[in-house]
Amino acid sequence: MADALISFRDVALGYDSVPVLEGLTLDVHLGDFLALVGPNGCGKSTILKGMVGILEPLRGNIGRGMGERPVRFGYVPQRETIEMVFPLTVFEVALMGTYGRVGPGRFVAHAERERVRACLGDVGLADLQRKPFPALSGGQRQRVLIARALAAEPDLLLLDEPLSGIDLRAAQTIMELITKLHRNRGLTTVMVSHHLKALRECEAVQEVMWVYEGKLLRGPAATMLAPDIVFRMMDAEIG
Repeated sequence: MADALISFRDVALGYDSVPVLEGLTLDVHLGDFLALVGPNGCGKSTILKGMVGILEPLRGNIGRGMGERPVRFGYVPQRETIEMVFPLTVFEVALMGTYGRVGPGRFVAHAERERVRACLGDVGLADLQRKPFPALSGGQRQRVLIARALAAEPDLLLLDEPLSGIDLRAAQTIMELITKLHRNRGLTTVMVSHHLKALRECEAVQEVMWVYEGKLLRGPAATMLAPDIVFRMMDAEIG
């Protein structure tokens, strides 16, 4: 369709020429909030990497369309660690989000820096921009990485397990933030998560797609997160 940002058509994705998932067909449209769920190792993160272009398909076609220009992605990878001899500040980590437009190692103009500061304000960390990134809590680090993704001025925000490794209060803050970004900006969002309760309680999540044994089952969030569907999927995983 004309408003599809991402289109998979009979796509096979994998590593070292070995497919992990095959026959994938799906669309992500402007304004969608889609959650990907499923057992560990089922390929949820692989689908996200295919969307952003980290993985190109072994077979089939992935369309990434936004009129005549490429889709801009804001990507928050799973459990990213930023290691450095000289620890980067919160601002410097968020500034990395501009590199897709400006280019790494190039001078970042004042307007871009102000935009990064605004992104840090959007995630509630304007007062911590000079603080070393490693000194932050897990939830704060996750918010910095979301600010970095926002600094890319994305058409599509991709989040891979943004609630992983943080406490309940921090997870609630992250979900409130993601909901606000979707609602206020109309930001198209695809989120991988195994926190089904958080997804069930999030009004912004419109659709849920289960990934299991290479198959995709997609539908309204209320349907896909209903107890009978969840129990069926969990029984299949255990079995």
